Amino acid sequence: MVDRTKRGPFRGHGPYVLAALILGSSGGPGVADRLAAQAAPEVPAAPDTVLFMNATIIDGTGASRFVGDLLIEAGRIAGLGPPGSVTAPASVERRDLTGLVVAPGFIDIHNHSTSRLFDSPLAITQLAQGITTIVVGADGSSPWPISDYLERIDDLRPAVDVATLVGHGTVRAAVLGESFRRTATDAEIADMTVRVERGMREGAFGLSSGLEYDPGFYSSTGELIALARAAARHGGFYMSHMRDEEEGLLEAVDEAIRIGREAELPVQISHIKAGNASVWGKAPDVLERIRRANEEGLDVTADQYPYAAWQSGLAIAVRSRMFSNPDSVAKGIGAAGGGSRLQIVGFDAEPGLNGLRLDEIARIKDMTEVEAYMWIMENGGSGLIGHTMNESDVDTFMASPWVMTASDGGVRSAHPRGAGTFPRVLGHFARDRGVLTLERAVARATSMPARRLGLTDRGVLRAGARADLTIFDPERVIDRSTFDYGTRQATGIESVWLGGVETWSAGEPTGARPGRALRRMR
Repeated sequence: MVDRTKRGPFRGHGPYVLAALILGSSGGPGVADRLAAQAAPEVPAAPDTVLFMNATIIDGTGASRFVGDLLIEAGRIAGLGPPGSVTAPASVERRDLTGLVVAPGFIDIHNHSTSRLFDSPLAITQLAQGITTIVVGADGSSPWPISDYLERIDDLRPAVDVATLVGHGTVRAAVLGESFRRTATDAEIADMTVRVERGMREGAFGLSSGLEYDPGFYSSTGELIALARAAARHGGFYMSHMRDEEEGLLEAVDEAIRIGREAELPVQISHIKAGNASVWGKAPDVLERIRRANEEGLDVTADQYPYAAWQSGLAIAVRSRMFSNPDSVAKGIGAAGGGSRLQIVGFDAEPGLNGLRLDEIARIKDMTEVEAYMWIMENGGSGLIGHTMNESDVDTFMASPWVMTASDGGVRSAHPRGAGTFPRVLGHFARDRGVLTLERAVARATSMPARRLGLTDRGVLRAGARADLTIFDPERVIDRSTFDYGTRQATGIESVWLGGVETWSAGEPTGARPGRALRRMR
């Protein structure tokens, strides 16, 4: 029998099984030196004044691209227009960007670099994707207290701006402790509500939940509505890793929408997907529910990473939580499509098995797949990459106007989404396959997450906006991370600017760390 209480309420969820996942794939030669160099604090750089000329401008709104000039000054966009129309003093630095795209800096609304930034403040794999702002605290697990974390980010001065959500699981664990496997009482819900209110006052942008994981798994819809109302009172939104992305997918979407309706706040469905063969082809049904909700007057959107495989904890494959019951384990493995679709990562007990599929481990250990699963769980569990999704569903969600881009990864993520998400959308899906236009791909990464967060100073190229810029080569931009080498840097992102300070240039970080904590105030 596996006693999960000894490992704490979040053990088994991919983002929280950090130790082996962080170093689970190679970043190539020189990574250790580059990571060590990040420890040196940097004096914040002053914003530059630069005139970018002859660039292909994609402004983030979804409007058609055009060739033009863009001037940044004092950390803001000071001018934008056709070639030769933006005036600047003769002494101003000029950069000819012929053939390159200038877009707003990318905003990753679902990022798991929460603690990893503190030993990797340059956030190299994030900058290499064009990311300028990240949002942590997703899937129900957030830093706490919020104010302390944001102060630490300000002191750190990373290379990206950082916002956070307040985690439902975090406050639930604080209130219910080890007795979380039950419905909360009214008094406990009231206590959780006070904590959500505190997190929102301290600057959180909304409430997140992770309802496939402990301790959120045991919460009632009423509990979530009560806590979402607390977030709504401070102008926040509700982001959810729903209860089920597989057999119960449609019911889980209905629950998320109900929470938004009854709590009267916007809803963000995390990493939207049809998670296994039981719901392949259901993407249009999910999107129809979202369309109807928005037509009703609600505000419902989703985010997506551009891969047909997910990452979590091995425990998630057996939804009954009966990890020592062979029939339950067999049912879970079968629903995933068999052990060949389950890739083990972050297995501390025998790291040499990391990267192998469950069926391969079963052969090596002379076990059945069920026995191999139970053996891994009895030895501390592991992370899991589930290759159980359908490419057609990924395309359908990709083309939807309700879905934006988010990595669900971060610094040193074992899953390739941590290093490749945004360039993959631009290169593989937009340029190479035409699943969406480049303009739409940019909007998914900029104005859509900015709107969801209520950030009016970024996400669109316009005069007066913050000079958060991503400059990329539309012919070369592509992801290079794989399921075997998850941290390989993307290519084609030529330059990244945060508040008028260049943080990435010609394939390398500049060393500048102008990032700060973002706080939602209401």
